[in-house]
Amino acid sequence: MPTVVVPFRAESAKRRLAPAPETVRAALAQAMLEDVVAACEAVGPTVIAGGGAGQGVDVERALRTLAPGPVLVVNADVPCVQPRDLLALLGAMPERGIALVPAADGTSNALALADSHLFAPLYGRGSAERFRANAESRRVPFAEAEIPNLADDVDTLDDLERLEGRLGPRTAGALEELRAGLAR
Repeated sequence: MPTVVVPFRAESAKRRLAPAPETVRAALAQAMLEDVVAACEAVGPTVIAGGGAGQGVDVERALRTLAPGPVLVVNADVPCVQPRDLLALLGAMPERGIALVPAADGTSNALALADSHLFAPLYGRGSAERFRANAESRRVPFAEAEIPNLADDVDTLDDLERLEGRLGPRTAGALEELRAGLAR
């Protein structure tokens, strides 16, 4: 059973969801986190990595507290994720290696690590390619997994609209509340 780490930045959450007000963005970010954590908890013990030092540093800190063994790192903005998607990611991981699910923009939405020591804090623009290059340079087996519910992240209100019908229940509810507020 893997441990799952979910990086989450509570402050200034999802700035690209503007023009929604900050309180709405925070509610949407919290709802997405809750949907992701619900899926993760069905697969294994789940740790939320936060602290404001940056995604990579926060994940590294969380990983240092874990026992040896497989780890999934799943971003908090993939509100369509289901437990079966996480198991598919785990199954895509090469022995003693790393599997990655890239986002459409070249960033990284989810990682499966055979062990926490394989992690490198490489998040940000173009991180999917950096994770691949890092694994190759260290001679760590690497696989890229195509798992739509993990690849489809939410950065904008348009993303929420596009994913409607697949969103987790908390995110779908938050989206309905947003719409109801706009209709008033």
